[in-house]
Amino acid sequence: MAQQDGSPAKASGENIEQFGYKQELRRGMGLWDVVLYGVLFMVIIAPQSIFGTIQQNSHGMTPLVYIIGFVAILFTAMSYMRMSKRFPIAGSVYSYVQRGINPHVGFMAGWLILLDYVLVPSLLIVMVMNWGVALVPGSPAWLWAVAFIAFNTFVNIRGIQMSRGVDWVIFIVEIVAVVAFIALGTNFVLGGGGAGGFVLDPIYQPGQVDAHFVAAGISIAALSFLGFDGMSTLAEETHEPEKNIGKGIIIALSIIIVVFVAQTYIAAIVQPDWAATDPDMGFFDSVYLVGGPVFYKIMLLVNIVAVGIANIINAQMASSRLLYSMGRDGVIPRVFGKVHPKFQTPWFASIFLGAITLCLALPLQDYMGTLAGFVNFGALSSFILLNFAVFIWPEVHYLANRTRQQYNPRTVQFKQAIKQQEKEKGYHHKCAVCGRTDTDYPDLQFRYCSKCAGYHCFCQDHIFNHVHFTEE
Repeated sequence: MAQQDGSPAKASGENIEQFGYKQELRRGMGLWDVVLYGVLFMVIIAPQSIFGTIQQNSHGMTPLVYIIGFVAILFTAMSYMRMSKRFPIAGSVYSYVQRGINPHVGFMAGWLILLDYVLVPSLLIVMVMNWGVALVPGSPAWLWAVAFIAFNTFVNIRGIQMSRGVDWVIFIVEIVAVVAFIALGTNFVLGGGGAGGFVLDPIYQPGQVDAHFVAAGISIAALSFLGFDGMSTLAEETHEPEKNIGKGIIIALSIIIVVFVAQTYIAAIVQPDWAATDPDMGFFDSVYLVGGPVFYKIMLLVNIVAVGIANIINAQMASSRLLYSMGRDGVIPRVFGKVHPKFQTPWFASIFLGAITLCLALPLQDYMGTLAGFVNFGALSSFILLNFAVFIWPEVHYLANRTRQQYNPRTVQFKQAIKQQEKEKGYHHKCAVCGRTDTDYPDLQFRYCSKCAGYHCFCQDHIFNHVHFTEE
């Protein structure tokens, strides 16, 4: 029945009552807000922190590693796109696998992605602590952690509107910093520095690319792309989520790969001797070479602000929405499903994540590699379950149903009766209305009516033109 109160009708994806939930979070995001969220969550300057490590592991082909990683992650992105259209709710991979396979497997997927979402803010805070001490020697690392976690938790509780304003400011700062580095790096190389010009070595080196290189490249680069999946957690705060979430994921990934490849290519040709690249500060060494100590400190500060605020805000936002969804379903304590009455945000989950991030970051400051390994494991494992739910499970489910139908006693009896009829009466099909058979009329098509009680066959003239049998 049409609405009579003059209020705008809900888009189908905004009607979460169809999934058994009520709208508790505030919708206020459009397509480009979602794209911005994804780009900032993935962080357009993310390669800068791990550039040196990838350079050494890839023999100087960091841009190629990111291209391979992008192609691999695109398949999972398409799975998110498909599932976000079918289930535009906040639980992300937890909800998708829960509804695509069953609640038990969904519970496993939820805990696996939770391993990623809970540990990512801790990993990022550890990076900020290390950079902060490098920027201000002698400053206490814990102070950097407390300051950023407190600010980010406050912004997350206040809601999407406040975090969106912070996101736009930091996005502009990041873009300016990346453009400045690319411009200075190009000028440096064309002036005779580094490789002395644009070369193909960072993109491809004959004899160096094999299956091992591809597998290693995907596992390393995957960490930088993590964040696109978090965009799906905003489904209940986005207008037309069935369209905007999936589309936003693809747009954000397309933007991020261009920026990743551009800046890592310039950094690679500024320092063509990949074996001598510092694994921890490799990118910043390139920054120092092209812009001097002032630009070095500026870029370090930009990384601290971008990762410490924008990236962690968005990581905590995704994590709190996942906890909210799982708490709402009762698979974890329901207190995580509590929503702030004024700001319409999952306030308890946000505070919990802030506390967990602080408790993990301080003792694990020297274990970045271990944290990164757990994050990758949680994310990639949940991605496997998601892709299974999208590409494989429907086929398995179809074949199981088909097999069950084939060996159903009633089906077996029907097939035996048909064979016996053909043997005794000389025909396979006979129309229950006109009496014509497939023996007398071999070109005539016959069908069984699914609306009739029992098994009754009809010719093509009567399959849609007969009175249904109500008794077998």
